[in-house]
Order: sequence, then structure tokens, then C-alpha cells
Amino acid sequence: MDKRFKNLFIFEMANNHQGSVEHGKAIIDAMADIAKKRKINAAIKFQFRDLDTFIHPAFRDNKDVKHISRFLSTRLSVKQFGELVAHTKKSGLLAIATPFDEASVKTCLDLKIDIIKVASCSVTDWPLLEAVAAAKLPAIISTGGTTITDIDKVVSFFTHKSTSFAILHCVGVYPTPPELLHLGVITRLIRRYPTVPVGYSGHEGPDELGPVTVAVSKGATILERHVGVETKDVKLNAYSMNPAQTDAWVQAAQTAWTMVGTDEKIISGGEQSSLESLMRGTYAKKPIKKGQTISRDDVYFAVPLQEGQLTSGSFGSYRAVFTASRDYGAHEPIAEIHAPHPLRMVREAVHKATGMLNEASISIGPDCTIELSHHYGIEKFADTGATIINMINREYCKKLIIVFPGQKHPVHRHEKKEETFEMLAGDLTVKLDDEITELHPGDRLLIKRNTWHSFSSQNGAIFEEISTTHYRDDSHYEDKAISALDPLQRKTILEPQEGG
Repeated sequence: MDKRFKNLFIFEMANNHQGSVEHGKAIIDAMADIAKKRKINAAIKFQFRDLDTFIHPAFRDNKDVKHISRFLSTRLSVKQFGELVAHTKKSGLLAIATPFDEASVKTCLDLKIDIIKVASCSVTDWPLLEAVAAAKLPAIISTGGTTITDIDKVVSFFTHKSTSFAILHCVGVYPTPPELLHLGVITRLIRRYPTVPVGYSGHEGPDELGPVTVAVSKGATILERHVGVETKDVKLNAYSMNPAQTDAWVQAAQTAWTMVGTDEKIISGGEQSSLESLMRGTYAKKPIKKGQTISRDDVYFAVPLQEGQLTSGSFGSYRAVFTASRDYGAHEPIAEIHAPHPLRMVREAVHKATGMLNEASISIGPDCTIELSHHYGIEKFADTGATIINMINREYCKKLIIVFPGQKHPVHRHEKKEETFEMLAGDLTVKLDDEITELHPGDRLLIKRNTWHSFSSQNGAIFEEISTTHYRDDSHYEDKAISALDPLQRKTILEPQEGG
């Protein structure tokens, strides 16, 4: 992703410059002050039209055609726009422009615009899109009034042109009432185009802050609004924000980004302490002798939970067995630890793999066999191993392989089997002999017979292994300690249960 697309605020000037360079600079100055105050990544966006060719000669004086008189009355020359672009960059802001015709794409290049914006009305204007792609500048595409099919086409087009681009959810109603915002579309666009940054271009009333907070919560990383500066003679339209409204809008978005935070489940020290103050501790119901196995009848659970004490949840965890390391008197807090039960570790691994599949929207049938490959024992599975879902094994073979974050699979080779890795989700680092390859969703890698290979993942990975027939004795490990093990010693195999 182009780093300029990350948490980018776009201040759309449009025709709010009123055909005056000085008024345009006043808008830029007001937005630059907000950008400096809020320490944000921000841009001023212009609209370029070659009006001599953009408007049909017969309609230049026609008052019945919407927008034409507005375009003509606020006309600026390329030189004047150049002055505004220079002022924008001098103010520390990015310069973005929307060209509405091919001649204006050239203007973008001549004025050294940073990013080209494609307006919603131009999403299906293929002559213009060809010119935008040929400019080789980053592009942002608004999608107001366009169908998913239209968006599919334009995403495919810019992807194949190897252009860095983003898309914005937008509704072309000015101002947009709440019932027409449909901000859930942002989530759909992110799912449908996972490698494309997605944002929101809003046209709601200038005092409405709810839409921008919802857009951020849905995953928008680019935000756009029309802005302007009012004077005695200049009044803003119903969807443009004055500087005070713009500052409030930026602050609302920043607060929303702070609240959204990360999708990692982070437990702060304060949160842990707060919860522990409400947890029950394990107490001796009666005297317990050193070396005695502590049963449920020997204890009771009550608050407060004291430092180092066994919680009620830990005492009741799966097949946990506790042996008293000292004598306990009645009502004393129990402070004991135990090694996790192997079956508990297996269950937790299966739950984790299931969660990763669910997050990636990958479903598997009930008749698959699951293998936990734990080359150095189940207790070290989080570091070394992989979860293998065996789906088909005939003359051809198909498996799903799940690699947990930070997990690695040791160096090995196959004499009988040739395989191809097809990445579905996450990131995978594969080492083939001495060559390292980074794989991401959509990537494919062939592994020929007798090729030493290993793999690992930083953030977790799911990939398909498509191969010739799999044989149980065909994995030969570089580490002789692993090779010496029977396959059943380094695997836990979970057969499908009747009824699912």
C-alpha cells in the first residue's frame, strides 16, 4: 500500500475557491492550520477541467444544464491552479486533483500533482481511465452510483496496469441523508478487494460526525470531505464544511481510529488487575497434607484472589491434577502449579486452527482427518510444527496446512511426492535449499522431489498443499532426531467423528 494512503484526510476544495486564487489560498491556509494542529496526513484536492473542450460549444450559454454556469463562473487558468498547487505543497500538504477529461490528466502531470482522483461519474469513462493509468501516478477512485460489477472492472483494470490505487465508498447525493449512507459497504469492499486500501468520501451535513466515526470503525483509512471558507460574500453549500466543522470532523476521526486500535487481543495490566479483583481463589476446605492429591472435595472457591493463589478456573481446567507441595491448614489459599495436560494442548491447538479458518472464511467438510505435526513434542508445538487437514489422497492429494504465528516447520524433503503450495491467507516464508521465498495470498510455489525445504510464518498462514499421492514414510528430515521417530510419535491424528 502506498504509505500516503494511510490515515489520509482529503480536503476537497472543488469550486469553493470561487474562481479566486486568493480565496483558494485562504482555504489551503485554514486546512494547513488544522493539519498542523492535529498532526495528520492531509491533502488538498482540486478539480481540473479543460472547459474549452469539456463543454459542448452549443451549451456554453445554456442555463438549464446543471453545473455549466458554475464551472464557467469559477474558472481558473492552468497557471492559477499551478499557483494553488505550489501553495499547497509549501504548506506541507499533498496535492490531489480530479481530472474530468484527458487534457486535464496532462495538467496533473504538468503541475506535479501527487495523486490523481477519479470521480464517481468517471468510473466507467474508459478513455479517461486509460489516460489516468498511463500517467503512472497513484490513484484514488470514488465509487458513488456504481455497481459492484463496475467496481470489479475498475479494480481489475488498475490492478493489471500495476498502478498503486485505493477506492472510496461514496454516495452521490448532496447532502446525503443517514438512510442513504450504507456505510456497511466499506466492510464489503475490504473483504472483496483485500489488497486495496478502502476509504470514505462523505457528503453528509457538515455538522454530522457520526458517519466518519462509523466509517473508521468499518475500516476506512482514507477520509474525504468538501471544505471551504465563508466570507461576507461567500456562503458554503449544504455539504461543505467550514474550518471549525472540519477540525471537529478530523478530531472525531482521530478519536475513532484510537478507539478502533488494533485487531490483536491485547490485555492491559490494568484490565488484568481489574478482572483478578473479581475472580475467585482456591482455598483449603480442610487440612491438606504435603504430597496429597488435592481433590474437588478438599477445596472451596471464594474472593478475594490472593497473590500467587490458584484461581477457581485453573483448578477446574481440563484434567488438571494438583499435588500439595506443602501442608495447608483449613481456609488457607492454595498455591500450586501443574503442567498442561497433553490433551488440553491438543484441544487448544485445534481451537486455534479452527479460529484461523473461520477468520479466513474457509470451511472444511466433516470427513477430513486432522494431524498435529509436533516434531519435538506437543509441549513445543507452538514453536515447531503445523496443523495439517487431509482432504484428498488419491493419485492426487490435497491438504490444508495451518501455521500459527511464530511457528516453524523443520527442514525436510520428499522422495516420492511433488507438491505445490497455494497461499490462501497470512504470510509464509519458505526456504528451498538456500533460496528464501515470501508467500502471500494468491502466491504459488512448486516444490520438486528431493528438494530440502522448510517454512515458517510471522503472523500465521493457511495454504493448500496440492501434490501427487502422499505416503506416510515419505517425509525425510534433516534433523536425525526427528527422522528417528515413528511418524505416529511426531503426530497427533484426529479422525472425523460420526455425526460431524
